[in-house]
Amino acid sequence: MTLFAGFEMPLWYKGIIPEHLAVRNNVGIFDITHMGRALIIGPEAERFLNYVSTNDVSLLTPLSAQYSTLCNEKGGIIDDFVVSRLEEEKFLMVYNASNREKDFKWLTKHAEGFNVKIEDVSENIAMFAVQGPKAQETLQKISTEDLSQIGRFKCGWTKLAETQTFVSRTGYTGEDGFEVFVWNTPVTNPEKAHKVWNAILEAGKEFQIEPCGLGARDTLRLEAGMCLYGNDIDENTTPLEARISFVVKFNKESFIGKEALLRQKEEGLKRRRVGIKMIEKGIPRQHHEVCKNSKKIGEITSGTFAPFLKIGIGMAYVKKEYKEGEEVKVKIRDKLLKAEIVKLPFYQRRSHDTVILYGKKYPIEEARKLISTLKA
Repeated sequence: MTLFAGFEMPLWYKGIIPEHLAVRNNVGIFDITHMGRALIIGPEAERFLNYVSTNDVSLLTPLSAQYSTLCNEKGGIIDDFVVSRLEEEKFLMVYNASNREKDFKWLTKHAEGFNVKIEDVSENIAMFAVQGPKAQETLQKISTEDLSQIGRFKCGWTKLAETQTFVSRTGYTGEDGFEVFVWNTPVTNPEKAHKVWNAILEAGKEFQIEPCGLGARDTLRLEAGMCLYGNDIDENTTPLEARISFVVKFNKESFIGKEALLRQKEEGLKRRRVGIKMIEKGIPRQHHEVCKNSKKIGEITSGTFAPFLKIGIGMAYVKKEYKEGEEVKVKIRDKLLKAEIVKLPFYQRRSHDTVILYGKKYPIEEARKLISTLKA
């Protein structure tokens, strides 16, 4: 167990590597009840969310979801989140555990003048992530609805193990999967959540399901090239530098941070987030220097040994002129070790039989063969 964002959380159950591989090859389940959740309700809920977030919430139809960011007036990222439209005037926002208090204060502060109600439901809804190529088959065994009808970034209501749940098909691991929200389940009375958790584990037995801790969640999201708040993005980082500009919709009339982001876009970026793949044996870690010709050109923000790729990988911010394909060095324990700037994601599933490997699309079996030859 370890302390994370004020919560005592399992770092691993069986081990980071077996849990990571269970998600890549079959299915795993994560307890993510520590994350922040808020309901935004009212006739001006859409207009309010469009003002505080960078993405275009008006594009969401009921029972669909969207990844986005909250930015401050300077364009710095207050948090990244997923918002689901439950009904025409009702939204569910899920944000990072470490930012629960900050985000809720930010939302309520800027709600003044909007006909909207914001309710913190973090303590009243249990939340699990079921991720991996066997995620749908696992949940389908205990679901009353046909889960194949819920597409990527879509949502729906179903009963799982005879318990009312809301499910969304998003994820943080680079695999197909669902978030399961066990509605009306206070943390002081978690019996319904226990029932659903145990039923999912039982349903996934034939697929060798594993309960997964924070360790595997971090290695999986890093292989998938996804940002961790506090490491890869923060209030001094903009979505443009973080290369998640797809969540910034400049065609909206206004949103907090728009002017600063427009100015940065017009002036040009000075740095940007990139993927780092080690060529020499070594594991990059946060704050390790990225160098070219012995001069520092950037810094690692997240790094790990990637269990599926079997290589050291990291994400870093480097000066804008250094692009994919450039050989660089990472300073690890005072040694400069060879590495390469590569396209992100390092690995991510795009369909049942197609994956992205170092930014390029492959049939999954071809990718698996390549992985054994591309490692250092």
